[in-house]
Amino acid sequence: MYRAPVLLRQLEPRTARTTAEVIKFALWPIAVMTVLNRVFIKAVNGFVTDDFKPVYNASLAFLNGRPVYTANFDSVDPHYLYPPGGTLMIAPLALIDPEKSRWCFILLNVVAILLAWYLLLRLFAYTVHSIAAPALLLAMFMSETVTNTLVFTNVNGCILLAELMFLHLLLRRRDLWAGVVLGLSVTVKPTLAPLILIAAARGQWKVFIGGVGVPVATTAIAWPLMKDADDFFTRTLPYILETRDYFNSAISGNAAYYGLPDWLTWTMRLTMAALVAISLWLLYRYYRHDELFFVTTSSGVLLTAIFLLPGLGQMYYSMMLFPLLMTVVLRNSVMRNWPAWLAVFGFMSYDKWLSDRWQSIGRNLEYLRITFGWTLLLIVIFCVLGDRYLAARRDGRLPSGIIDPPWMRYAPDSRDGTDADPELPESRTPQTPPPAPTAPPRTEPRNGTTPLEEKRISVEP
Repeated sequence: MYRAPVLLRQLEPRTARTTAEVIKFALWPIAVMTVLNRVFIKAVNGFVTDDFKPVYNASLAFLNGRPVYTANFDSVDPHYLYPPGGTLMIAPLALIDPEKSRWCFILLNVVAILLAWYLLLRLFAYTVHSIAAPALLLAMFMSETVTNTLVFTNVNGCILLAELMFLHLLLRRRDLWAGVVLGLSVTVKPTLAPLILIAAARGQWKVFIGGVGVPVATTAIAWPLMKDADDFFTRTLPYILETRDYFNSAISGNAAYYGLPDWLTWTMRLTMAALVAISLWLLYRYYRHDELFFVTTSSGVLLTAIFLLPGLGQMYYSMMLFPLLMTVVLRNSVMRNWPAWLAVFGFMSYDKWLSDRWQSIGRNLEYLRITFGWTLLLIVIFCVLGDRYLAARRDGRLPSGIIDPPWMRYAPDSRDGTDADPELPESRTPQTPPPAPTAPPRTEPRNGTTPLEEKRISVEP
């Protein structure tokens, strides 16, 4: 008797028998078709914003011994901003013609994002057979951050993969390898550099060997091979540190665009910095032993602060917040409330709010929603943690070192196996068998009658 291959049997149409199967059968086709649309239609079509062209031209100049840092910073076109070590790493892009190279770079980012999706599932004890798998895949590729990373063709997909690899290695105490991954990421783009503070908070000092050593080593190798390596530090780096008033969703960027006074801009930045510092202290003081929650939440707070508070923050940087958003499956997550997801809509949604009818209002909504989203997310995290702390202090629970409310221990958590895939061994926990039913107390019949006779007698007039 012919038996179809396993893959074909998985694709065989079946009628769902459980709610979980209904959801999976509905989400998988939508998720897969969304991925295909983003990769083969939107990404290949491209857009007027092209982050890949300056990278390719710089790589070509590097391979041919020409100056690399020659961008005209007076224009608003994308500029080449990678450091010398990053130039060395991305130089192979120019070994083939621009069109094929761009397609290869898109494919590289797609593979990186899909690997990051899988690692994110595994980080929270899910498999590709769980409901979370298609839901997460669909959410990622419907977001602005993944869509525009592919359409603009930049390196953020690879940076996301580096973040997930770093978190996995950090939690497994593979400190040297975690440092190498972080160092390679920082060599190209310093987005993940703040994560080294989490390693320091956990006492994993070996991470610094690779985290600092790899960028230094690649820069030392690239320096004599570049004609104008010093121009990065004298010309490009000062531009990076400036606050520009276009394509900039940081507080300072929008403040410059709307002409806010410096005192008001600094007041907002310092206020948010204080909220971030308090949130990080509460996480370190009361949650550092809950390793998964601490690492993923702290990384999200740090990265959101880096997007919002310094001089430059762009919407598609929000890709690095996927681990924070995924903490919603944890019982003590700070994301289990509607204001948090209102914030997520602000910086993740691909919707445009520009309006032909209400032009001024629509433009303000479009330009400010990212800034408001990041700001609201940090405020929500501060309020959730602060409320837990104050409630624990009122109840006298602070000496125990736990500020989670008592009811939270009964809430669903992926680590209990209640939300995670039951086929995953590490997601299961021993279940306490229910107590055996006890027989109702026996009452002795009156006058030597049986219970049935007593019931009959008791209802007789």
